[in-house]
Amino acid sequence: MYLSRLILNPRSRRVQRELAEPYEMHRSIMHAFRDDLQDGEERILWRVDEHPRLGLTLLVQSWDVPDWSWLVEDGARGYLLPIDEPNPAGKPFDLNPTVGQVLSFRLRANPTKRLGKSAEYDKGKRVGIYDEEDQLAWLARKGEQHGFRVLQVQVSRGGKMEHEKAIERDGKVHKLELLSVQFDGLLQVTDPDKLIQAIQTGIGSAKGFGFGLLSLAPARG
Repeated sequence: MYLSRLILNPRSRRVQRELAEPYEMHRSIMHAFRDDLQDGEERILWRVDEHPRLGLTLLVQSWDVPDWSWLVEDGARGYLLPIDEPNPAGKPFDLNPTVGQVLSFRLRANPTKRLGKSAEYDKGKRVGIYDEEDQLAWLARKGEQHGFRVLQVQVSRGGKMEHEKAIERDGKVHKLELLSVQFDGLLQVTDPDKLIQAIQTGIGSAKGFGFGLLSLAPARG
């Protein structure tokens, strides 16, 4: 696996536009990869963080080393912030969690649920989970599914994101609304193989909009 770090220029109009329309950032990211990626098997995951020293930081996780040469094209000039260190930067990393290991984690996710029979017309519709207790329960279920147990976590809500491109359903036009929730905390590995798969393929829905990247680091202290 490979992790890229790009420090974005917050004054760039293109960056501003892509922050407002994250799927456009996804399209920009995909310029760095070959066209014949196997969907699901070679998932590209990404997230924009606010680094305390460097500012807007785009993290991109991939199977192969990306080609960021498109960033020197006329249309992309000013996309990256000029800094006194490599930008973009990147490094390969190995996945070798062990049972019982405690790790720090960050996950920005789009927690959702499907409406049941009581919803009548909207039965089966996927909607965002807004209650914090329900969000924590969602994360716990994902942990059971993906080989980890949450030990402690802080929840930060990033608000609701509307995708400008409407979707059609049942003959009606709807805007795509995505709830952004960030989880930071400690987890304990229960099944290394399942956890590795979750790291590789992401957790939850809307991965093309910057959700689902599970970042792990050694626990402090």
